[in-house]
Amino acid sequence: MQKRIAAEVGCRPEQVTSTLKLLEGGATVPFISRYRKEATGGLDEVQIGNIKDLHERLLELEKRREAILASLKEQDVLTKELCEKVEAALTLQELEDLYLPYRPKRKTRATKAKELGLEPLAKIIMAQNERFPETAAARFVKGEVGSVEEALQGARDIIAEWMNENAALRSRLRQLFLKEATITSKGVKGKEEEGEKFRDYFKHEEQLRRVPSHRFLAMMRGEKEGFLRVSIAPSEESALQILERFFVKGHTASSEEVRTAAKDAYKRLLQPSLETEMRSTFKEQSDEQAIKVFAENLRQLLMLPPLGEKRVLAIDPGYRTGCKVVCLSAQGDLLHNENIYPHPPRNERSQAMKKLSTLVEQHKIEAIAIGNGTASRETEALVKSIHFDRKVQLFVVNEAGASVYSASKVARDEFPQYDVTVRGAVSIGRRLIDPLAELVKIDPSAIGVGQYQHDVDQKMLKTSLDRVTESCVNQVGVNLNTASQYLLNQVSGLGPQLAENILEFRKQNGPFSSREQLKEVPRLGAKAFEQAAGFLRISDGENPLDNSAVHPESYSIVKRMAKDLKVSMEELIGNETLVNSINLSNYVTNEVGLPTLEDIRDELLKPGRDPRRIIKLFEFDEKIKSISDLVPGMELPGIVTNITAFGAFVDVGAKQDGLVHISHLADGFVKNPTDVVSVHQHVKVRVMEVDVARKRISLSMKGLSG
Repeated sequence: MQKRIAAEVGCRPEQVTSTLKLLEGGATVPFISRYRKEATGGLDEVQIGNIKDLHERLLELEKRREAILASLKEQDVLTKELCEKVEAALTLQELEDLYLPYRPKRKTRATKAKELGLEPLAKIIMAQNERFPETAAARFVKGEVGSVEEALQGARDIIAEWMNENAALRSRLRQLFLKEATITSKGVKGKEEEGEKFRDYFKHEEQLRRVPSHRFLAMMRGEKEGFLRVSIAPSEESALQILERFFVKGHTASSEEVRTAAKDAYKRLLQPSLETEMRSTFKEQSDEQAIKVFAENLRQLLMLPPLGEKRVLAIDPGYRTGCKVVCLSAQGDLLHNENIYPHPPRNERSQAMKKLSTLVEQHKIEAIAIGNGTASRETEALVKSIHFDRKVQLFVVNEAGASVYSASKVARDEFPQYDVTVRGAVSIGRRLIDPLAELVKIDPSAIGVGQYQHDVDQKMLKTSLDRVTESCVNQVGVNLNTASQYLLNQVSGLGPQLAENILEFRKQNGPFSSREQLKEVPRLGAKAFEQAAGFLRISDGENPLDNSAVHPESYSIVKRMAKDLKVSMEELIGNETLVNSINLSNYVTNEVGLPTLEDIRDELLKPGRDPRRIIKLFEFDEKIKSISDLVPGMELPGIVTNITAFGAFVDVGAKQDGLVHISHLADGFVKNPTDVVSVHQHVKVRVMEVDVARKRISLSMKGLSG
């Protein structure tokens, strides 16, 4: 098993063995990749995650193999040859093909024919030596078999089932489907108008192996919603030729009976079965690709640069119901909330400007966050026209998922005395202060970065997105004394119960003064401490290393380094000259190798560094307020809001994102959009087409630099 996993992951079998041993011992993926590099040979999180997933899949395969062997033994049909084939099967599909003839089945036309005693006739015809099958069939006309044709039909039904259950034939036809099948979709008559969004697929045909994931998922959705009829099949002629090569011998009348049975076997049994299999296979592949895009988008979103601990005024803009305004402390605590009504129908512009100016002064506001939804551009223009008493930075914040958060139990628990409008505005402001800390509270599928998230396998999606969230949280690190329960939940080795226990301990005992104090938290044992400690930070604690990614298990190494340099740890940390003078090879042991020592050195150079980039200000073109302001040929600044397999969506301030198709992302060929753009990247685009009626904007990045 290890060799197979190693081949698929692209590493050595001994790396797989070490990784699986750590996983089985309760270690998490982030912990292994960060603190056990010597054991794994430096495998990264993706490789470790793949090893974990493949191991689980292969365990399921073995479980199924055992169940099939047990069933075959129970039926007393397990020959030596069949056992060898089952043991040698490498995929679940191979196993199921071998088991198909012996699988308990409901009553079929073949089983009924066998009950009528027609199996001997089927064997005679299948041998294809009988020149006069009608004569042979006449001997079976008795009881419920009323005629020669009924006898022949029953025999053909049995032969068709034999063909359907032939593992070698199914394997060959499967290859044909994978290589030559066409996927065809047609619109359902009478539903053209209602299913307008699937218009591109009302008459569509392409090779199945070439269909991209987004098109396959679109067709599947169209069929599910009742607007499309989709079929998958190679040419019938090619399929029947394979069946005839397998089973038809010579040109006797019996051969014609077999040929007729082959046609029936394909149309009635094999083609529908293999089409279902192809749908499942390509759905799974498309899900994986869509989830991969979604996961990468989520990673980029969670790793957006934070503004940091600054006092923020956040505005959730609106027209009729006004703009909800909240003021937040540098830690994101709610200080004040109220409504302003600067836009139609009330148009209380001057009152709103005065109120915002007063709030900025009263609460010493350093930055303003405006949600990018309804009335965002108008609110942005309003704020820009105000002369504040201090320098205030202005940011437009993506509010996707804020409404989901505001109505969630998480938000109700945080702000039980406030309504959804206040909670939504708070979420917008906190996203500016620290996107990661705020976005972990929201179901990732509600954040709006991906494609077909409701169509893909939900369990697979959740597993992937949870892994990304955990990875990002641990990569950044968590302040033990300020983190919310939702952030602590994602720390390696913790989880809901331990996160809650940490908060309760913090509430009763005050801020943690050291990582070592974590051991006093109820139910936080040695294993949880080992897994979590390196990812938790304590600023101004007893030990300066507690505010770094150096694991407590390595503190003694740093103490030795400082002692050898005849300085204190405080003097060593952050001192580039001293740190770079350390000869790491002097500290190599059987347990600690150069990879860990290099990580320690990097951390000593920049202790507690935040891997996220520095936040940048962005401004839309002031002339653009809506889609009607766009004209082909315009070159505009924009922000990438979402990335899909077919391109990137960009906000240019028109209240409707435009699409930069993958063919227009760069001057050269682009295989994967994420190679060229990232979520929230500031780009420059050219307007190509504007369809106001369908609210579609076509953009290009060719020949432009951001």
